[in-house]
Amino acid sequence: MTEASEVLIIGAGLAGLYAALSFAPRPVTVLSPCRLGDGASSTWAQGGIAAAMDKNDTPAAHAKDTISAGAGIVLPEIAKLVTEAARKHIAGLFAIRTPFDRTEDGEYVLSREAAHSWPRIVRVKGDQAGKAIMASLIEEVRQTPSITVREGWSAVELLTDDDGISGVLAAGPDGSLEVLKTQAYLLAAGGIGSLYAKTTNPPNVRGLAVGMAARAGAVIADAEFVQFHPTAIDLDCDPVPLATEALRGEGAVLVNRKGERFMTSLHPDAELAPRDIVARAIFNEYHDGNRPALDTRKAIGARILEDFPTVSSVCKSNGIDPVTEVIPVIPAAHYHMGGVACDASGQSSIPGLWVAGEAASTGLHGANRLASNGLLEALVFAAICAESISQQLTSGLSLQTTKVTSQDTGVAPGPKDLQTLRQTMSDNVSVLRDEKGLSEALRIIRRLDRKHKNKSTDFANMLAAATVITAAALLRTESRGGHYHIDFPAPDANQAQRSFLTLPEALMIRDAQ
Repeated sequence: MTEASEVLIIGAGLAGLYAALSFAPRPVTVLSPCRLGDGASSTWAQGGIAAAMDKNDTPAAHAKDTISAGAGIVLPEIAKLVTEAARKHIAGLFAIRTPFDRTEDGEYVLSREAAHSWPRIVRVKGDQAGKAIMASLIEEVRQTPSITVREGWSAVELLTDDDGISGVLAAGPDGSLEVLKTQAYLLAAGGIGSLYAKTTNPPNVRGLAVGMAARAGAVIADAEFVQFHPTAIDLDCDPVPLATEALRGEGAVLVNRKGERFMTSLHPDAELAPRDIVARAIFNEYHDGNRPALDTRKAIGARILEDFPTVSSVCKSNGIDPVTEVIPVIPAAHYHMGGVACDASGQSSIPGLWVAGEAASTGLHGANRLASNGLLEALVFAAICAESISQQLTSGLSLQTTKVTSQDTGVAPGPKDLQTLRQTMSDNVSVLRDEKGLSEALRIIRRLDRKHKNKSTDFANMLAAATVITAAALLRTESRGGHYHIDFPAPDANQAQRSFLTLPEALMIRDAQ
């Protein structure tokens, strides 16, 4: 069968949908594993989008903060590219009716988050930016005739030949399989958060994009750098809800069970220190039995009910009154600074495959993403990918679909093995790492891989992602940003560079353990 689509977009979060709109009127097809808006990390993003919108702020200052937070391995040219494009993309979202918070004078309401030198987080109703932005994008996509959305369809495997990517094996909502072939492919299928037992990400955001690309031969960059959000709300649920960093930007403080602030002695910016520093501090307090918590009572008080409805609703439904009580917090896997390596045009190392969003590693985030730069990068690189791909398209060549009956992607692993993988990552590849734990993690991943060989393609993708992340962490014998190695607690100037790893290289490291 033939669909009038020149590009296949894998993933329907912010990057995928924004790219689809950027291609218009070129025909494209979007694979969305769930109903549009469901299951995407973008929808869950609370803080907002970082952009130098204030008249006293500049893209150069934003870029400087990005480079500083990234702990020595941010690409300055990418930081410049992304921060200079921010205003344009905020205007683009506003043009499609995204209801950003505005003052009576029409100016954007801007929050300050960790490691920003200036308030520059453009938000919606305090903590509903992701949900509102996605709603605007979805409405626009639904009204754009050049975009075909296949809801309930997931990419299972990237197919390659000597010329690069040759197609995508995709599974439909009824389990049927098709091979999809077209001119160009954009991978925008999210991050790795649910590889961990404690995460703020939706359950299907579990490293499938990185794993698929790695299994197809793509180079993976900066895989060891996982950002753990400091203030996930400490509840017995999966995933754990988030207490947005904007609360700390409004003056909320971190306290232990004695009511003592513990960040003031650790960093000049206290609660607004870079996320890796705050996450480690909370992690240590938690494991010392000091029950860390976020105290919004004095700084925000009753305003939290109206200004931060998502957080206050979660608290209330779990028996916490944020107006009169502190909010217990714990670090949780939140964002992957690493991903599929790409150049400034979004092209991966596999010809014909572009990548955008959290699945990509552009060089913007370095070792530690600056708060709210994730949605910004997704917007900027989605548009960049659309432009780069459009320049290489040949008019008239459309999407070819072929039903597959002979290939079986297997059954998913039982909950026990899936939980073993997730708990292994949380125990050994978490906020603090050491050689012993990383080696043990690789041995467990290897056993799971051998047990499920050729049984589940999805699980194979997860195991591939976990292998690359853990092997990269074992190779980096220093501490930098989101990677804190107990055996090597200081940064090493000789390792102040990005890492690049392929799956075969990671498997050699895994098999040596």
